[in-house]
Amino acid sequence: MTASDPRVPGDSRVAKRALVALFGAGFATFAQLYAPQGVLTELAHEFRSDTGAVSWVIGAATLGVAVGVVPWARISDRIGRVAAMRWSLLVALGIGLLVPFMPTLPALVAVRFLEGLALAGLPALAVTALAEIVTPAALGAAVGSYVAGTTIGGLAGRVISGLVGDAFGWGWGVAAVALCSVASAALFLALIPATRIPPGPPLPLGRAFLANLRNPGVRVLIAQGFLLMGGFVAVYNVLGFRLQEAPFGLSTAQVSWLFLAYLAGAVASRQVWAVIARTHRGRSRGPLAGLESPVRVQLGCIALMLLGLGLMLLLWLPAVVLGLVLFTGAFFGAHTIASGLIGRRADTGRSLAPSLYNLGYYIGSALLGGLGGLVFAHWGWGAAVALVAVSALTAAAAAVGHARSAHR
Repeated sequence: MTASDPRVPGDSRVAKRALVALFGAGFATFAQLYAPQGVLTELAHEFRSDTGAVSWVIGAATLGVAVGVVPWARISDRIGRVAAMRWSLLVALGIGLLVPFMPTLPALVAVRFLEGLALAGLPALAVTALAEIVTPAALGAAVGSYVAGTTIGGLAGRVISGLVGDAFGWGWGVAAVALCSVASAALFLALIPATRIPPGPPLPLGRAFLANLRNPGVRVLIAQGFLLMGGFVAVYNVLGFRLQEAPFGLSTAQVSWLFLAYLAGAVASRQVWAVIARTHRGRSRGPLAGLESPVRVQLGCIALMLLGLGLMLLLWLPAVVLGLVLFTGAFFGAHTIASGLIGRRADTGRSLAPSLYNLGYYIGSALLGGLGGLVFAHWGWGAAVALVAVSALTAAAAAVGHARSAHR
């Protein structure tokens, strides 16, 4: 921290409080967001619906997040990042407690959309808030810690809802996650420090949108968020159905334990910037020559995602589990890199750039995630894997294409 820059280094007490607080907020948000994914098969049975229909219980919430990220960003320009995140969590917790009482699938989908709208405040603002608390040198690692919290929250939401739901019904499973989210949200409310840089006067929304969409580096990252997150959610939406079919025949509770693969994502999101720092010191050769270190590492992550998908095609459960771990860890590595790059590449309208990335990210989750369920229902697991593989390859091609054009 200096007179000219009031932000604090990553090892300061204020920064550590911020990381713990945002870990708690990330846990609360993503546990609620993905809790129903652990009980999708129970929901299909309860409401007598197919895979594609119940996938919209997840898709509606992520679509709500996509719709809500830009409004929350604008609200935060007026009332501050921390105040906006507080309101986001409190409203979302209230709506989340209503979810278990929805009597029909359309009502459940509608309330989940509203829950997503409320939850959007945290993914819209967390990275911007961190950028206003810690120095630029500490931001990459800080974002990794925040993403780890969201990863563990998503894991806990799925596992807790699956285990409790298998024993007592889907409503109790989702309610158990909501109560855990209340506790972790309290951690955020108690510890979050004020941002060190007050929000400046916001650009007109149209001007900020255009400034970011005219930036090719920002456009590529938004597209990557759409493609990679959409494929990731598609896998997790349908894999449970796949593993409860022959030849695997797993129960809902047994499938829930596979969400422990999310721990690989927590590790990857914390370590990926350290890997980037090491590769930055070395020289690349072959087809990756000339690409900046974050792009090279991100391409490696996408390659591991594809390897994981290939393993999940096998009819041997250990191979499927290993493939899921590889796929999950590699996805979170690629996502953490994109989240860290978006603020660096944005120029005019920088405060809106993370929200636009999240907009693409969650629209991809809703649309490609829902499409994955439809593809699986009509053409099976192999077709769903092919959809995800094409999405990942397109994201890689976009990264390489932008990197090559930027160096001409």
